[in-house]
Amino acid sequence: MLVNRDPKQRQEAYRELARRRNPRAVAGLVEILRIPRYAQYGEAERLLQTLTGKNFGANWFAWQEWLIKQEKIELPPQFLEWKAAPFRLIDPAFGKFLFPGVPLRVRIEEIVWGGVKKDGIPALTSPKLVKAQEADYLRAQDWVFGVELSGDARAYPLRIMDWHEMLNDVVGGQPVSLAYCTLCRSGILFDAKVGERTFTFGSSGLLYRSNKLMYDHQTESLWMAIPGEAVSGALAHSGIKLKKLPVVVTAWQDWRSKHPDTLVPSLETGYQRDYNPGAAYGSYFASPDLMFPVPRLDNRLKPKEEVFALIINDQPKAYALKRLREVGVLNDNLGGENVVLIADSKTGATRAYARGAHIFRARKDSPERVETEQEEVWKVTEAALISQTTGAGLLRLPGHLAYWFGWYAFHPRTLLYDK
Repeated sequence: MLVNRDPKQRQEAYRELARRRNPRAVAGLVEILRIPRYAQYGEAERLLQTLTGKNFGANWFAWQEWLIKQEKIELPPQFLEWKAAPFRLIDPAFGKFLFPGVPLRVRIEEIVWGGVKKDGIPALTSPKLVKAQEADYLRAQDWVFGVELSGDARAYPLRIMDWHEMLNDVVGGQPVSLAYCTLCRSGILFDAKVGERTFTFGSSGLLYRSNKLMYDHQTESLWMAIPGEAVSGALAHSGIKLKKLPVVVTAWQDWRSKHPDTLVPSLETGYQRDYNPGAAYGSYFASPDLMFPVPRLDNRLKPKEEVFALIINDQPKAYALKRLREVGVLNDNLGGENVVLIADSKTGATRAYARGAHIFRARKDSPERVETEQEEVWKVTEAALISQTTGAGLLRLPGHLAYWFGWYAFHPRTLLYDK
């Protein structure tokens, strides 16, 4: 009734809720504040204040932040249908994601509208590719997601991905999906093939903990981008977790020098966008503020400080990027495994590898090589560290960049390197 198009009926509904003073209305009233035209001239905020004793005015961000911090919120039996109603008024396609009886693995209160319709941020699928020398729109210092699989190299510019956030492609014969959440500043490359099934993904227009909820075209299940797990729909309880693949964020000139045969998406994407650097989210990236609330923050780092994120044997760890750039080569043990992280001091481009029993250090004469304490030289490649003496290889590990707040929202027990 509160999202009824008739303002008189909405007014009657508010009066009835005020009369009942039922705390189960709280979560629904917070949803209403997200869409001001249904807030009935202050009725929603006044009723929230009465029911909770809190006073955040009409500030949806503050109410939502308070709501998701509560361990227990009593919901009415039909809350899912109630929540889905305003979403369907924004875009009827949201009804494919949220409907009575839909399987869910997360708190429904934490799923919020991201401000666009389904596919309002259109994915790029099998984009038109050009050779490096034809990508004359790229400047030397432009950032790219660098991917190499089975010797096949791709550079996906952030100035393009800022506008599309999801990319489905085939690299080295392997179907992949690049999920880029601009809010969390995290680009994660997934193996899109699970068993005999190949998934393609789009952006749902919905968020969970300020992280994009992508959806697969095959079942229209919702997936969290950072963990790579389905949380709603047919695959919610499937146990499927997408395999992460190595990806690096680096400067175009560095990627091209290492991979002269790399392919790059053309600006002919089929969409009219301003693909200049920073045109889409430049102001957000430059601001210390978050656009959407998260249930918890950790003050060991500033919320939007960049970290390199890695999980080994279910143990997550974040490495402050500014520290990695200072150190260059970091030998560590994570989840019971020896690892080494190699970061470029200029660009911050970071790659992680298994290191076995070796201890590595940087070589001043060549940033593309490292050496052991015994002065054995190893070449840094996209797939592995390769011994120049024996030809042995130490495999690359699938880490990625993220804002600290985004990583911590999903991994509150994460370790942190910030020495």
